[in-house]
Amino acid sequence: MHAIRLYEFGPAENLRYEEVPDPEPGPGQVRIAVKAAGVHLLDTALQAGRGDLLPFPLPELPVTPGREVAGVVDQVGEGVDESWLGRRVVTHLGLVNAGYAELALREVEALFPLPDGLTYEAAVAMVGTGRTALSIHHIAQVEPDDVVLVTAAAGGVGTLLVQAARNAGATVVGVAGGPAKVERVHASGAHIAVDYEEPGWSKTVREALDGRDVTAVLDGVGGAAGREALEMLGMGGRILLFGWSAGSLTEITGQDLVNRMLSATVPLGPRMMRVPGGLRAMQQKALDEAASGRLVPAVQAFPLREAARAHTALLERRTVGKVVLLP
Repeated sequence: MHAIRLYEFGPAENLRYEEVPDPEPGPGQVRIAVKAAGVHLLDTALQAGRGDLLPFPLPELPVTPGREVAGVVDQVGEGVDESWLGRRVVTHLGLVNAGYAELALREVEALFPLPDGLTYEAAVAMVGTGRTALSIHHIAQVEPDDVVLVTAAAGGVGTLLVQAARNAGATVVGVAGGPAKVERVHASGAHIAVDYEEPGWSKTVREALDGRDVTAVLDGVGGAAGREALEMLGMGGRILLFGWSAGSLTEITGQDLVNRMLSATVPLGPRMMRVPGGLRAMQQKALDEAASGRLVPAVQAFPLREAARAHTALLERRTVGKVVLLP
């Protein structure tokens, strides 16, 4: 099979498309013929060797990145019912578990059968990014009287957060960089969509809100844009920090919180594990929401052999929605 291999941390060009031996499923495992593999900011941090941005230690090299795959079960290991053969499935592989490949292994209990009508690309987007978005939405406790500002609103998580907040009845402000992304934000259902690369963008948002305060900021950008979004929160507002696509997290001090009685939460890791039913329940909910059409993930696809180009585009913030690789 072909897979992406990383032999040295550094630029995206270090990701090599190579032929490697086919993996064989062990007891309790299945082998999946991969039809779509997810790309995550954590994969780009791994590629660069940025252990400071990872929630796990850097792995020993060489390694094949990749955290989510969808495809068809083509082989089962000892103890696995053969009825799994030929089934369309999706799974989250864990922290670093070789998803950038034509074949992948996973324990059978971690599989989700694909709902009818759900594409492989959409399934990959929902099993990882979708569960994250729904967890953030749950932790944010979005209500109909909220004014929710979503940064990186054209990204994989942001697109779904806009839709989920809109479905909850909230007024949704989506901000993104560039006209094409702003158009995507409008299409996702945001009441107000603004380009944060334009000078004075926060003034534009304030004018559009006509005196209403932002009550919740869902921040996946960080940096200057995240800080400007924080400044728009009214008294008693809340900010949830889940990303740093600008290269750094939004700076917040204790004084910021006290002055306006704000709350700040990182809705990831241990906090996300405490959502009702745990992560598996949230993964299933995300897949169900997509199958029903209540949430529609935005997806941008690259060929597997062009994983380096996909990483570069993601790092340069030139992508819209969830990035996936197609073997």
